[in-house]
Amino acid sequence: MLTIGRFAPSPTGPLHFGSLVAATASYLAARQAGGNWLLRIEDLDKPREQPGAADVIIQTLRHYGFEWDGDILYQSQRHEAYRAALAALQEHTYACTRSRKGLPTLPSIRLRTHNAPICFSDSIQGYYCQCLTRDVGDFVLLRADGLFAYQLAVVVDDAFQGVNQVVRGADLLDNTPRQIFLQQLLGFTQPTYAHVPLVLNEHGQKLSKQNLAPALNTSARLQTLVSALRFLGQTCPDASEFATLSNLWDWAIAHWDISTIRHSQA
Repeated sequence: MLTIGRFAPSPTGPLHFGSLVAATASYLAARQAGGNWLLRIEDLDKPREQPGAADVIIQTLRHYGFEWDGDILYQSQRHEAYRAALAALQEHTYACTRSRKGLPTLPSIRLRTHNAPICFSDSIQGYYCQCLTRDVGDFVLLRADGLFAYQLAVVVDDAFQGVNQVVRGADLLDNTPRQIFLQQLLGFTQPTYAHVPLVLNEHGQKLSKQNLAPALNTSARLQTLVSALRFLGQTCPDASEFATLSNLWDWAIAHWDISTIRHSQA
């Protein structure tokens, strides 16, 4: 079976080093398996979107030598598919007019959960379980402002694109049981999962756009990629050993070893 991986950034700002680490891990895992690697722009949350950020993200990935298969998928063009999935889940959902703080609000659509453990084996983090009702509760599929929730969109799009290998940041680890639950209800095949350790700043916070992580420097690409590979536990030569980005990617694909990533690395 052909391996299909993907990288799915949100256009809320430019890519930073943490984004590069996640993109690199997903790219190498797919390419070493001889598979395809897809690019998806998760641009559902328009209030948080930064104008022009999607184009900057795409340009930055090109500068760093990433090559994706097929056309880029934009979630903003997939509303009909999300509506169809929501309709298919109708018997498992209900309208909710209360916020988390108990205050009245516009209705959202929530999915009923259960307390049977949902477990999976993560290639980096190991065995992971959640009891959704206890640990998460019924979760939103359609927000009160009319926007489809991440959990629904990512499951629908992974199935649509045939994604069977998900490599992403460890901040999304606890989202995975919710997505597996949706996959089960919708009759979708469950991908394999690997959640790479997060890059932290000097304050112990995850590198993120919200924490003002600096944008990737496109003038020191070889050294930055070497740093990303070393963060991922790969024994990579110095940047001076590679004449071009293509040389570095060829080496990285040939030597990629996910087992050397330490789940506690930061």
